[in-house]
Amino acid sequence: MMMVLAATFALIILSQIFLFKKKPETQQPATQTQTAQNSQPSAQAPAAATPAQAPTQPASGAPAPAVAAKSASSEVETTVENNFYKIVFTNRGAQVKSWVLKKYKDDDGRPLDLVNKQATKFGLPLSLYTYDDNLRNQINSALYVPSGEGNITAPGELTYEYAAGDTAVRKTFQFGETYVISIETSVTRNGQPVQAYPMWPAALGDEATAPSYASQKIEYMADGKVERIAAKKVSGGNTIRGPFNWAGPQDQFFAAIFLPDNPDTALMVTQHGSISVPKDPKNPNPNDVVKYDVLGAAVGDSAGVTKERLFVGPKDLKVLESVRSNTAPGQMNGPDLRDVVDFGFFSLVARPLFLWLKWTHEHIASNWGVAIIILTVIINLALLPLRVTSMKSALKMQKLQPQMKAIQDRYKKLPMRDPKRQEMNAEIGELYKREGVNPAGGCLPLLIQMPFLWAFYSMLANAIELRQAPFLWLHDLSSPDKYYVMPIAIILSTYLMQKMTPSAGMDPKQQQMMTLMMPLMIGWFSFNLPSGLSLYWVVGTIIGIVQQQIMNRTGLGREMREEMEKRARKKGK
Repeated sequence: MMMVLAATFALIILSQIFLFKKKPETQQPATQTQTAQNSQPSAQAPAAATPAQAPTQPASGAPAPAVAAKSASSEVETTVENNFYKIVFTNRGAQVKSWVLKKYKDDDGRPLDLVNKQATKFGLPLSLYTYDDNLRNQINSALYVPSGEGNITAPGELTYEYAAGDTAVRKTFQFGETYVISIETSVTRNGQPVQAYPMWPAALGDEATAPSYASQKIEYMADGKVERIAAKKVSGGNTIRGPFNWAGPQDQFFAAIFLPDNPDTALMVTQHGSISVPKDPKNPNPNDVVKYDVLGAAVGDSAGVTKERLFVGPKDLKVLESVRSNTAPGQMNGPDLRDVVDFGFFSLVARPLFLWLKWTHEHIASNWGVAIIILTVIINLALLPLRVTSMKSALKMQKLQPQMKAIQDRYKKLPMRDPKRQEMNAEIGELYKREGVNPAGGCLPLLIQMPFLWAFYSMLANAIELRQAPFLWLHDLSSPDKYYVMPIAIILSTYLMQKMTPSAGMDPKQQQMMTLMMPLMIGWFSFNLPSGLSLYWVVGTIIGIVQQQIMNRTGLGREMREEMEKRARKKGK
């Protein structure tokens, strides 16, 4: 049983390693049109967007009147604050220079700024994406006239205006008392609307390591289903048409999610670039860098003027469930943002586990590590009958090995397709029946336990509450143990469990090798495992050791030990 659970755990770790493996640099230029095959990795195949071609003259053929010029003479900043964020706008491009979340810290203990300074070469948040490169550069670098400067305390409103030649731009932002802001933007040329979409161009500010960059995705909800596009499938300049309720980039713990006012006419243009980051940020060396993919998205209304909301904040279930999407203009009665948190294939188990963990933390244990231990103990006690059944089945199967081998030896000279081999299967089946052994008895309990292991992994990997949560020497339950105590504990506990667990039908020399190799392999993989999951594994293994020790002291357990020693002596002769 332990070997199967250990193999499952190793598979989880391997999947995480391959997920976090640095991806090769991909550079795909934005294009005005793309085929459905390139633009949509999901079953939905949206047509590529065609940029609005603003006429240079009105339909009458008369020259278009030039708009009244409107531009600021110098760059100024405006700061907007509420209890959750502090946003610094610049009138150069009417975009965001800093978006600090007051309730969260970065790895250096400073307030977390979700504007990724390493990726600003791709633009700043709330810049505008247009299919015309020249226009995009113009409107994102111009000096806008702001409606206010200095400090604004939410609730409030901020408007930026710019006009030159035949182009006019207006951006209006409204701020409330949550993580959500409202956006209305319009761009016109010769009085005609031009498609221009508010953008979060590249990455989030909490991304500083390979795992955090690797966790990036572009996600959107359409028809009640969430499409999650991994970095390797995101193409720069790709257009995905709605309808969708929400869309945007996110990583392991934070997200920038656009909520269109009119889902039916919404579309998203995905962004994909790469940046070079010093391997040692504290001592940067331009010749010693690592490249990471960075993802972004522009979301707007294909009809012209864009009206939408933008959530920039933590992937906290309670917060996300308070934000509802639109079903139609002005109707905020659509699905909330809870599905932004991806609990994986076993979400039906993982979500209740998380709520249970959170309840335990709020009502029983104020430390997240202690809460994980409490849940681990309760889960293992609840699964104890299944483990006992599995152990008993494994011990009984081991006891029958000599008789099974005797039956197999009588037929081993027969070809595999010889009809008489059916007699061998019948004899083995009769042996099982006579001794009251179910060969699948050890597998079914394991299959029931595995979803809990996968669900616990998914839950701990996505719970923002564990981010920077300390436990004893562990400074952050969402990151690996920097002192390597947990990997060593995993190796020792897994080795002891392997040593104590009889393995039905395995050659003693093979079992000895597996007893050593399996713990070393899992321990090596667990060096990059979140310490919260390592804690769950170690505590669960210790409980399993106690259970196995009790089983080994039963009459059946002692008999099986003697049988295994007897077989080992025969093999040694």
